[in-house]
Amino acid sequence: MVPLAQTLALLAMAMATMAVDAIPLDMAPDSFDDQYKGCGPAMKAALLTLSWSEFEQNKKFAEVWAKAVAEWQSQGPSVSPLSPDQATAIMAFSMDGLTKSMFNDAVRVAGRSRQEYLDNFHFKTLHFLLTDALATLRDAQKGQCRDAFLKVCGTRFEAQLGDTVRFGLFMPVFPSKQIGECPGETMLELRTCHGVELQFSSEQPDEKVVLIPPFETFKVTQYTQEGDKTQIQLQSTGTFSKYNCEWLGGDTTGDSCGGWGHP
Repeated sequence: MVPLAQTLALLAMAMATMAVDAIPLDMAPDSFDDQYKGCGPAMKAALLTLSWSEFEQNKKFAEVWAKAVAEWQSQGPSVSPLSPDQATAIMAFSMDGLTKSMFNDAVRVAGRSRQEYLDNFHFKTLHFLLTDALATLRDAQKGQCRDAFLKVCGTRFEAQLGDTVRFGLFMPVFPSKQIGECPGETMLELRTCHGVELQFSSEQPDEKVVLIPPFETFKVTQYTQEGDKTQIQLQSTGTFSKYNCEWLGGDTTGDSCGGWGHP
């Protein structure tokens, strides 16, 4: 199996489908950023029908989901606060076969319009369950803010000092700095208040990541370039979503800016 750190470093490169050397950090305006405020129970009631429909339309998702279910069940009883569906979603997200780039690429563009989400985004189940799982874990971790880091090689992230930005996807970063240097290096240092710490594999307990939801916003507090190396510091400023409960007809329950609660 590919080491988790290597896999997630590659995932970070999938912030956009285009193979370019420079990736802008902005508000990711096309991201599907639903927080499901106030409609968690209704979404859970719709999951069975929705998931089977998506399995028919997205065979790769169906295949990876089945593997994730088997992997979760093989681990036996757990003291995790996550439900089986939430845990399976995290397992599916972490697996080599899917979804890392395929899912996140889709998340980055599914918010172009309501119709784009309804007609072409065949990861609605996974998006909801990951969002729900992160909210559950954030509650369990007492909503604490934490430092996190990401080093990317061969790609330059571009940002303006003072800008407010989002990743616009489920972004894995690391709780400690990665060692070593590489050509074209960008080092992201960030303070996240909505990302939660995850351990994807019981076989590799020391390999942990912090997973940041698409809707967390950050202020660019430092941006420096020296030669081919870039260093960016980001400070969490809250959350922002254009969409809420979109699968259920867009039932808005409050301001799109502000605190993130459980769906």
